[in-house]
Amino acid sequence: METKKFIITINREFGSGGREIGFRLGRLLDVKVYDKAILEGIAEKFNLSDEKMEDIKAKKFTWWDEICDLYNRIHSFPGEFVVGHDETQTATSRDLYFAEAKLLRELAEKESCVIIGRTGFHIFKDDPSAFKIMIIADEESRVKRITERFNLTEEEAKERMVKADNARENFTKTFSDRSRYDARNYDLVLNVSGYDASDIAGFIAECMKRKYQL
Repeated sequence: METKKFIITINREFGSGGREIGFRLGRLLDVKVYDKAILEGIAEKFNLSDEKMEDIKAKKFTWWDEICDLYNRIHSFPGEFVVGHDETQTATSRDLYFAEAKLLRELAEKESCVIIGRTGFHIFKDDPSAFKIMIIADEESRVKRITERFNLTEEEAKERMVKADNARENFTKTFSDRSRYDARNYDLVLNVSGYDASDIAGFIAECMKRKYQL
C-alpha cells in the first residue's frame, strides 16, 4: 500500500515541551521539522520575500536541493545560521510572514513534514493531509521546564512564560484571526503534564502510522 503524504502542525504553550516533542516526532517518522529558527535561517540565507520565493522556485531543479542543504546545516549546527532566538518575538514584517507561509506550503507539497508554530493549523486548515496538534501543560510543569532550560528563578520563569504566551496569542490572532486556545483549530489537544517528551512523541507517531499506513 502506498504511503500517504502528511503534514503535522504543532502549536504549543511556552514551556510545555512542544518543540522537543516535535523534533522527537520528526526523528521517529523520519521527516523534516520546520520551526521559527529554521524558517528564519532560510529567510536570512535567501532574503526571503514573495518575489524572491518565485525566483528560487524558477530554478526548478535546484531550489529544493538548496533548501534541503540549508536545512541540514541549520539542523546540524543550531544557532550558526539563524537569527532572532528569543521565542517571545513576533514577526516584524507581515510580508515576511506570508512569504514564510507560502514557503511552508511549497515544502509540504514536496514531502511529509512536521511544522512547529507559525500558525500551522491555519496555514493548512483546508489541507486534508494535515493533522493539527496543540500541546499544553500545567503551570507547575511549564515553570519548572523554563527555569531549568534558561537558568531563571521561578518568578523570572513565570514572567517569561506570560510574556511568551501573550506574544504567541497576539501573533496567532494577527495572522489567523483566531485564538490558538480554540480547540476547534486542532485534531488533537494533549495535556502533557507529567509525561516524558519521548513518550508523547511515540504516542503521536503511532497515531500517525495507523492513520497514514506508515
